[in-house]
Amino acid sequence: MKKNLSILFATILGVFLVCFSAGAADVINIGSLTDQSGPTSDVGKDYALGIEEAIAWVNDNGGINGKQIKLHMYDYGYKRDEAVTLYDKLKTRDKVIAFLGWGTGDTEALSQTVTKDKMPYISASYSAHLTNPTNTPYNLFFSPDYSSSARAAITAWFDEIWMKDPKYAKRRTSGDKPRFMTFYHHAHPYCSAPIKAIKDQATILGFEVGQDQDVSLKALDTKTQVLAAKRFKADLIWHGNTTQSVSVALKDSRMLKLGAYNIINVWGFDENLPKLAGKAAENAIGIAPCAFYGEDVPGMKDVVNYSKKIHAKIPQKKRLMRTQQAWCAVKLLAEGMKRADKAGELNGEGIRKALETLKDFDLGLGSAPVTFSPDDHRPTTKVNVYIYKNNKFQVLSVIDLKKRWTKKWDSKWLGW
Repeated sequence: MKKNLSILFATILGVFLVCFSAGAADVINIGSLTDQSGPTSDVGKDYALGIEEAIAWVNDNGGINGKQIKLHMYDYGYKRDEAVTLYDKLKTRDKVIAFLGWGTGDTEALSQTVTKDKMPYISASYSAHLTNPTNTPYNLFFSPDYSSSARAAITAWFDEIWMKDPKYAKRRTSGDKPRFMTFYHHAHPYCSAPIKAIKDQATILGFEVGQDQDVSLKALDTKTQVLAAKRFKADLIWHGNTTQSVSVALKDSRMLKLGAYNIINVWGFDENLPKLAGKAAENAIGIAPCAFYGEDVPGMKDVVNYSKKIHAKIPQKKRLMRTQQAWCAVKLLAEGMKRADKAGELNGEGIRKALETLKDFDLGLGSAPVTFSPDDHRPTTKVNVYIYKNNKFQVLSVIDLKKRWTKKWDSKWLGW
């Protein structure tokens, strides 16, 4: 009897262990660092919602070749040291094989660590510093990088407004240069990452460049900076902050009658801008790496349906383009994992190699097709530049930087 019980117990234990092992093998642990409480939470909260919704969609639609993703998400409050601590915890305790990251400061700070760990890191930081695989082989993202976006937006303004608007005709004829200034939080790597490229592009196009103005990510008053731009007689301002502080600068510019055009980096240009800035948002120019929330583009129905399914209590009118940015990041990582899994290499190195095989890969949601190579992690040469005009976002221009400046793109601009 005891012998039979022992055999039965051993059999049950064996079955349990086999099932447990099979179940564990069918789960893929992914880490995610988000800012839902810090200085970039005005855009970070919606991005975090999108991450959760997109992971649920992937799992409901076959997962990673039948394997389910388990998401381990943490709010690090935009604190670099906290991000490093959480990264270590997720790597050692939760055994994650890839990350969905957030900010530039923490992503750049972790870049050498993820290289050593062979940890694919798909970030919401689109810093061009992360695009040279010689230095950062495990950092990737789907969007045009900040530097490329800024070059394109400045070029679009030059082509479509400076060269075409009759109000600038006399100045063009006399050889007068357009006057350009930057507004951004100097201490934050996200804000400062593209500044070198921005000034280079301004020089290429023949601008006169004024003194940079330091504007806090938490700014509530920017009159001092706007008055400096007015004294300089600026025609064009670059805004490198997120939507909340950018809207303050636009309102102060309108109140003080600055009269300059405004170009806004991707994280400051979304559906909340006209809500916060009101009439001051008119003619604002910015970069949108994907469609705005609810637009009629491939994949948007899934986004909207899963926003209602996973976060039903959040009103649709509060959702932003940040949701789609998160979806694109998740879909990019998921494709890399599927290809790596099929190759029998579902690990960090295998995922990186798989992502480097993508060529004109369409993520949908109005984003540009993605191409990576072992030598270049810039996902696209094209940038969609928008203008907010007559109460709606409209395409101002689509700039192909490689086509326009082939030699500079190929030999000089990688990693700027």
